[in-house]
Amino acid sequence: MIIRKISKASGTVRVPGDKSISHRAVMLGSLAEGTTEITGFLKGADCLSTIDCFKNMGIDININGENVTVSGNGLYGLTQPSGTLYTGNSGTATRLLCGILAGQSFSSSITGDASIQKRPMGRVTKPLSLMGAKIENEYCPLYITGTKLHGIDYKMPVASAQVKTAIILAGLYADGDTKIHEIEKSRNHTELMLGAMGADITADGLDITVKPAKSLSAVNVDVPGDISSAAFFMVLGAIMPNSCITVTNVGVNPTRTGIIDVLKDMGADITLENMRTSAGESVADITVRSSTLCGTTVGGDIIPRLIDELPIIAVAAASAEGETVIKDAQELKVKETNRIRAVVDEFTKCGIDITETDDGMIIKGGKAIHGADFKTYGDHRMAMSLTVLAQMADGESTLDDSDCARVSYPMFFDDFYKLGE
Repeated sequence: MIIRKISKASGTVRVPGDKSISHRAVMLGSLAEGTTEITGFLKGADCLSTIDCFKNMGIDININGENVTVSGNGLYGLTQPSGTLYTGNSGTATRLLCGILAGQSFSSSITGDASIQKRPMGRVTKPLSLMGAKIENEYCPLYITGTKLHGIDYKMPVASAQVKTAIILAGLYADGDTKIHEIEKSRNHTELMLGAMGADITADGLDITVKPAKSLSAVNVDVPGDISSAAFFMVLGAIMPNSCITVTNVGVNPTRTGIIDVLKDMGADITLENMRTSAGESVADITVRSSTLCGTTVGGDIIPRLIDELPIIAVAAASAEGETVIKDAQELKVKETNRIRAVVDEFTKCGIDITETDDGMIIKGGKAIHGADFKTYGDHRMAMSLTVLAQMADGESTLDDSDCARVSYPMFFDDFYKLGE
């Protein structure tokens, strides 16, 4: 696909629902008693894979546009799937399902696409095995024999919301308390939603305790816009001359707003308006205006709050004056692709001064950027980040795979080019 260039970006856009919350609403709604009404659901490929998995385990789920109705069967109401559960490209679905399936009374298996089969699952299966889970393999396909689980006291070796959530979900089926100690705060959508559903779960700083549950009660979930999707427009508005973009109804949960902090630190003109709360999640409209950006350092405890946004932050860094250092981001190596290597390789193609490090990258911005034939590696966030980057390049740029953006943002290119009209 030839990446069409725009001269400025102005207007209002509403991004799709938060992917993390959409996944969890379907999963927890399936385990609850009663009917969960989900509005603003992300109909991306990843979240649809989650729906397919739970339908395959006997859950009645109906989709009507962005509205999804889940008729829960209770914590012990899932049935043995007729075949292998297929999670597509979704690491979230794969890892969280491990926590749920470990405590069931039946056996099951999970696999995904070629990318998922290369992503390490040991970081989830190892702590679950400490709880008594029986899971074969550290890469998909995974074979799970449901069994009785035990509570554990577990110190997280890495900051990962997926690993944390898998342990929490298994903890619902355990015979005692499960305690988790995070090294850095990761997104807490699971804790908020479970608390609303009546689970006995408490968070005290970096420490989380979940008690065994007898039941969960269905609640309605209004999914806010995904800040990870909004990030592409935030960076676009900051780096494009004569631009002003407002992204409405964005979830600004404090565990997810690292992208805002970094862009402000770089000098971006960003304002949050119409702040409100919906089902325990903070929501706002975000306006970004053309700005002169400068380099910065991104690392430490902010990384879990923006891990998915680092490719688009790298785009901002390439457009900024001075040096930007991204560090402590080893987690990027086990995403849909090795995002450190992918960003460095693709940015190098168009003349950007970028160096790979063991845990991130160093970008010296402010230099001329030229067009290139970009490779996405089948990674949705790479596809969208490179589309934004191409706007700052001289000459034509192409993407080898634009369809992969559908994983998290099916209408990305439509919304993107409307802002340039």
